[in-house]
Amino acid sequence: MSSGERPSYELTDRQYQSLSQFRHALRVFLRFSELSARQVGLTPAQHQLLLAVRGWPEPSPPSVSDLAALLQTEPHSTLELARRAEKAGLVGIESAPEDRRRQLVTLSANGQDKLAELSVAHRDELRRFRKEMDRVLEELE
Repeated sequence: MSSGERPSYELTDRQYQSLSQFRHALRVFLRFSELSARQVGLTPAQHQLLLAVRGWPEPSPPSVSDLAALLQTEPHSTLELARRAEKAGLVGIESAPEDRRRQLVTLSANGQDKLAELSVAHRDELRRFRKEMDRVLEELE
């Protein structure tokens, strides 16, 4: 492409409508998630933290830096979130035996219960969301 030449944007009006519907549906899901967390006494960030801890694929618990990468936050912000969650009785934080500088995060029984309650509701909402997304994504092809 030469300088001054504009790239070709070959989307139809219907495709723009589909993209708009996608963004709207995504926002509806996120709002559902935020409200659901608040209804069980969690902040949306606490819910995300609990889910990241429970969904960690390794046999050992995730470290604060592992969780920061998953949550797309800075490690110091993640540590503060984990500390607030610990004070709320949602997680435990312990130093790693092999490196005491690494902080490992585990779910408490209370955190597990709250996460389980939210996850059932989210699974059902995601099933509804998937049907809507299938239709929207089909229109984009």
